[in-house]
Amino acid sequence: MIHFTCDGCGRSIDPDCEVRFVVRMECYASLDVDEPTDDEEVDHLQEIEEILERLDGVDNPEVGEEVYQQARYDLCGECRRRFLQNPLGRSVATNLKFSNN
Repeated sequence: MIHFTCDGCGRSIDPDCEVRFVVRMECYASLDVDEPTDDEEVDHLQEIEEILERLDGVDNPEVGEEVYQQARYDLCGECRRRFLQNPLGRSVATNLKFSNN
């Protein structure tokens, strides 16, 4: 049996008893091109290929990670809910009301 662990809280996820959620993320360098119109489709893989061609002569192994990264996370129901409420993980500032005295 495959064992799943929530990447958010570290709790074990039993697929027989609860739903396991998968989050997939991609982060890639974007070309400076005009925004597509509604009738145009963007070929992101083509964009990445063009960037890699530009960087082909560069002799730095870290360039690949700077251009494209992907990640996959398993989440339990509670961590999924928290992720969807705040996907960028920004700290939530409390809105304090001060009197005018």
